[in-house]
Amino acid sequence: MGIEDQKEKTICIRPHHGLCLQFFEGKGYSEDFAVHMGHIKDALEKGKKIRITADADDVCIQCPNRRENGCVSDEKVEEYDSRILKACGLKYGETLSWEELARRVGKKIISGVGREKICPDCQWSSICKKKE
Repeated sequence: MGIEDQKEKTICIRPHHGLCLQFFEGKGYSEDFAVHMGHIKDALEKGKKIRITADADDVCIQCPNRRENGCVSDEKVEEYDSRILKACGLKYGETLSWEELARRVGKKIISGVGREKICPDCQWSSICKKKE
């Protein structure tokens, strides 16, 4: 069963993935990861609800950097998550729509403090920079 077939389930998203999904263009750590992230974005755009989580999320399922409930870059992504929570007024466990998350990220980060203040050392920065 694909992510879009799970009618009742919300999609768990780490805060930094709320920003990453704004700039996603089909690239990722691996082909499986990129395809999976595309499915996540499609499901969100079709109305699937989001639950903000501190652990590895539904995006991380196909990530080669996942380590149990975390990431090989835990310290870095936890800092990104913390900055996004603060900038957007989000809380872990909060449930909201993709539209609401995208609106907050757009207003508070992309048009606000600036993406480079949230994740200045992200390896995918060049993709985001092209789209700003």
